[in-house]
Amino acid sequence: MNKEMIVVLDFGGQYNQLIARRVRECNVYAEVHPYTLPIEELKAMNPKGIIFTGGPNSVYLDTSPAYTREVFDLGIPILGICYGSQLMAHLLGGKVKTAEVSEYGKTEVELDCDFENKPVTDKAYSSMLYAGTARNMTVWMSHTDYIAEVPEGFTVTAHTANCPVASMEYSKDDKKLYAVQYHPEVLHTEYGKQILENFVLKICGCSGDWRMDSFVESAIRDLREKIGNGRVLCALSGGVDSSVAAVLLSKAVGKQLTCVFVDHGLLRKDEGDEVEAIFGPKGNYELNFIRVNAQDRFYLKLAGETDPERKRHIIGEEFIRVFEEEAKKIGAVDFLAQGTIYPDVIESGLGESAVIKSHHNVGGLPDHVDFKEIVEPLRMLFKDEVRRCGLELGIPEYLVFRQPFPGPGLGVRIIDDITKEKVRIVQEADAIFREEVDKAVQQWKCDELDKICEEAEEEGIHVGGIVDPDKAVGLPDWYPNQYFAALTNMRSVGVMGDFRTYDYAVVLRAVSTSDFMTADCCNIPFEVLQKCMNRIINEVKGVNRVMFDLTSKPPGTIELL
Repeated sequence: MNKEMIVVLDFGGQYNQLIARRVRECNVYAEVHPYTLPIEELKAMNPKGIIFTGGPNSVYLDTSPAYTREVFDLGIPILGICYGSQLMAHLLGGKVKTAEVSEYGKTEVELDCDFENKPVTDKAYSSMLYAGTARNMTVWMSHTDYIAEVPEGFTVTAHTANCPVASMEYSKDDKKLYAVQYHPEVLHTEYGKQILENFVLKICGCSGDWRMDSFVESAIRDLREKIGNGRVLCALSGGVDSSVAAVLLSKAVGKQLTCVFVDHGLLRKDEGDEVEAIFGPKGNYELNFIRVNAQDRFYLKLAGETDPERKRHIIGEEFIRVFEEEAKKIGAVDFLAQGTIYPDVIESGLGESAVIKSHHNVGGLPDHVDFKEIVEPLRMLFKDEVRRCGLELGIPEYLVFRQPFPGPGLGVRIIDDITKEKVRIVQEADAIFREEVDKAVQQWKCDELDKICEEAEEEGIHVGGIVDPDKAVGLPDWYPNQYFAALTNMRSVGVMGDFRTYDYAVVLRAVSTSDFMTADCCNIPFEVLQKCMNRIINEVKGVNRVMFDLTSKPPGTIELL
């Protein structure tokens, strides 16, 4: 698709994908690339703007990531964030030093410029970057080094009590260079979205016309052109990502697509049958569907393995081996399709960024694959964009908004080695937890609807007929976007029915998130957790203790492994 693009040059920052996600919220396409990207390739991308990410290094060290100074002469607006701001200062002749007082977390910043985007008056400097913000803002800082001296021609536009250059800019001679020491991409920064919007839309001049309907249209066209008359084998797990990828391919090539659903024995309770009901012969989609029951095969391969990365690689490789075998049964297959999404790619390691965790459909592929090429139609989409893509394709909401499920399945929700018995335990505990949360949400909706009706009656308004609580009220503020049970490797002593037990501890995890890149623990009502605990201990053989995970992302990940 011919689209405007913002290139995010990554210098090892932990928020690289979050920056790209925030840009896309402005309806402008963004891609993350490592700082090793050759400048000729950067020019060929013809970006409307460039953003330098943060990073853990000091710019004045010879071993630290850097980029060619030529980038500042391209006439493309550049925004440096944290390390990126210091790199800009360093490359253009400013000075960066180690601060006597580091700044971490929420910090008060004061602007030294006109932030109302009015004509310059009284010699005040007018900054387009800060249009629509405020004189004093709370921002998110994370730095030890600081810009001690700005390069020639730059203007300081903000400061803090301990940081003399919280932001600076140079906007003349056809150059538009901006630098902020703080992180506008995180939600903790007030007006952060406004600042990024100002850069992308006002300074870079993007029109903000990147929409999901145009993505779907171009993706289907590109898939048809790429695949031609070839046959496609799709790795269908039944999760949101692979399901949307399968329907996208079905729209593009129809019966040229064969979806192989591998039941590896690590799915949620009854999920195998649910997937077959949706995509199988009785489903609504034009494709060929094959279900492979390979539970014992996977259990044998995973026997005794405790390392989470090895589990991912084993599961990923075995997936491919199963697909190869199925491809031979059905004849020549030209393409392997997967539901890889952008966070999978970035978290598996991009350039100098750390590998957070390898994903079975990114880092776990074996060296030898018996296909002409791999097709990943969702590779550049974030999770919420995948859901919007699904809706655009006409996939029912209950499928689009089902909870995400990792490719390795319960393999990353079972600490230590995997056995059939442990799988049973976590399946049953997980089913109880999801059932009780769903029941609590429905009860909350009914209670809220009752309140609305009572208030209406008090005001003399008659409420008649049957009202659907799902449509009449929203969701409770504690509603989790993802919630599941996992099995720890901890066993503890308990007492059940006057008998001593020595059984496993189950951990419940529930998070709220919009993009699955950052997440906070949900404040699920205590009585709901208590009910889950009682049911799990009483109904799931082998469990005598239930815990609740309070960890956010970061520092943790959403999954336990």
